[in-house]
Amino acid sequence: MKKIYTGIDLGSYSIKIVVCEIVNHKFHVLAASNTRCKGIKNGIVTDLDNAKIYLEQAKKNVEEMLGISIDQAIVTVPSIDRTFDIVEGKVNVEDENKIVSANDINNVFQEAVLGHIEESRELITITPISFQVDNMEPVKDPKGLEGETLSVKAVISTIPKANLKSVVNLLKICGIETVDVTYGSVGDYYEAKNLDFDKSISAIINIGYSKTDVSIFNKGIMIKNSIIDSGSKLIDKDLAYVYNLKRSQARALKESFAVSNTRYSDVSDTIELRNKNGEDIILNQLEVSEVVESRLVDLLKTAKKEINILTNREISYIIITGGISELAGFEYVVENVFDRRCSTLDIRTMGIRNNMYSSSYGIIKYFHNKLDLRGLSYSMVSEKEANNLVSTNEKSSNNFHDNIISKVFGYFSGE
Repeated sequence: MKKIYTGIDLGSYSIKIVVCEIVNHKFHVLAASNTRCKGIKNGIVTDLDNAKIYLEQAKKNVEEMLGISIDQAIVTVPSIDRTFDIVEGKVNVEDENKIVSANDINNVFQEAVLGHIEESRELITITPISFQVDNMEPVKDPKGLEGETLSVKAVISTIPKANLKSVVNLLKICGIETVDVTYGSVGDYYEAKNLDFDKSISAIINIGYSKTDVSIFNKGIMIKNSIIDSGSKLIDKDLAYVYNLKRSQARALKESFAVSNTRYSDVSDTIELRNKNGEDIILNQLEVSEVVESRLVDLLKTAKKEINILTNREISYIIITGGISELAGFEYVVENVFDRRCSTLDIRTMGIRNNMYSSSYGIIKYFHNKLDLRGLSYSMVSEKEANNLVSTNEKSSNNFHDNIISKVFGYFSGE
């Protein structure tokens, strides 16, 4: 069975969709889409009719790349009003030979959360700290061990049901079944992490369009999270105010002309625009970048302060992501605010070489890891559709994404 998963990240500015196939624990992107949207604020659906239009367009974009329909997905949910709690559970091992199985893991998870979820809230994540079989040493994965009992210590996280319902309903009316949910910051962590991360305390900063998400992870488990109500749209506001531009002009100026650090700027590189008064103005890259850099420094200092508020423990690694981190010279701005422990995420996966995909891609890795622990095998695309996917994209096409898919599948099959 081909393991093909879809991850959807619902942002305030755009919807990101990534479709991957997992082969031998390696992730291969088949299609990706970044679609401008309205009707979503900080992950919560605020205007269902508007959000539906844009999600359907994003879905259509990916389906046209693949040649099949997308009707199941993992999706990010808002971390607003989330809670974290430590729970414990213990069950008897079911197997007559007393060998711990994936079913025992599912049972002990259910036992651990029993009675810990309020009626008005929904469980989003349950992350094991450790398992223990009888009185043996704690382990990360107990499958295959022999014993009478299995116990677990885990961190659970919940959000208000209304927040989850807004997301699930949106996907449903667009013909997408929500297979699993998690926070965007969990996806960011799974995309950024390495073995050292899983042994230490780390922080993830995702600078979005309307918010900045700051999360603390202890050995791979999210223990603290905070949302700062400011993001890269403040740069648009600054540019619009300083140069008397429309917001759309300011956004385009940021995305296609500015750099994030004046060391990267060129004073001789200019652009001509007509401001809101109908006057023609000429801007050089240095002055525009000064405005951008000033706001970025402010955003990063605020995030740094938030990390210190969330924990007084020593942070081993700080990773910064989000689409704005792709601006040239961003790493130098980071160096000016943080120390050597901090770095910018660098996604090098073919098809999604942009940090805006860190959440939508990372939640697929999270989902795969979750299934692996539970001993489950699953695909969001039927075998028939998967075969159609191959045949559809073997046709000649000038579409860049179609060509990538053909090569990837050809590589998998050894052709």
